[in-house]
Amino acid sequence: MKPAPFDYIALNSIEEITSALNEYGDDAKILAGGQSLVPAMNFRLLQPTMLLDINNVSKLDYVKLNGDKTLKIGALTRQSTIEKDEIIKEKFPLLHETMPQVAHSQIRNRGTIGGNLAHADPASELPAVCIAMGAKLKLISKEGERIIPSSEFFQGMFFTSLEPNEILAEIQIPIPTEHSGFSFMEFSRRRGDYALMGVAAVVVLDKNNNCTEAKLVYLNAGDGQVDAKKAASVLGGEKSSPDLFIEAGRIASEEEIDPFGNVHASTSYQRHLANILTQRALKIAFERAAKKEQNHD
Repeated sequence: MKPAPFDYIALNSIEEITSALNEYGDDAKILAGGQSLVPAMNFRLLQPTMLLDINNVSKLDYVKLNGDKTLKIGALTRQSTIEKDEIIKEKFPLLHETMPQVAHSQIRNRGTIGGNLAHADPASELPAVCIAMGAKLKLISKEGERIIPSSEFFQGMFFTSLEPNEILAEIQIPIPTEHSGFSFMEFSRRRGDYALMGVAAVVVLDKNNNCTEAKLVYLNAGDGQVDAKKAASVLGGEKSSPDLFIEAGRIASEEEIDPFGNVHASTSYQRHLANILTQRALKIAFERAAKKEQNHD
């Protein structure tokens, strides 16, 4: 199929973007990488009457570390740029480790981080990882800007808290604590395909290797990313152990996620995957955090 008729404007500044969004509102869609938008338009799942091309707005394309506290990524930054960035590789390993699992390399060459997050696909890796890392998102409109936690940005399947006159402009990620460990795991039929289930795990250990903080965020586990707080809470004050990970996996898979099932995986199989992936991810996350503690000593 071909898209419904639409008008097109190439914009050159953030000011032009916010003015155009203010004028066209719900009738407009932003074109960045186009890896999700264009297929949806071709199938006429989306029929915007105005397409706003922001690829000339270089002020939205950057990766920079703000002191030693926060990583800032412009929304127009290509996913392949993030994948290869040395700062991210060194200081934000969870994001670095996740990027090669986002679709295929050809898609990452065009796809942007902002477009991926704004699309809010429940099966997408980056929203889950942003929530696990405690990322915040900067939204800009003609009236000004606001910064919200990524956990509040995603409201459901393909639905966010973005207003029609706003653009997602920047992703802000706090630098991980010294004694944190991480792991990202997903299962798909083929590399690059949509994950049947996935989880981002982050833990923080004290000097005795007891867990003081934990995050477990799942993708393709419901109508949005699932922040499994109950499963994460059982890790508090505990050391690494198979029984602990089994219990966390059981709680997450039986009580917190709500997968839909599909032609490739029943809901029971998705729950099974969540359980197993949780156990594996936590084992690795605890090991990495403990290794950091040993190196620090």
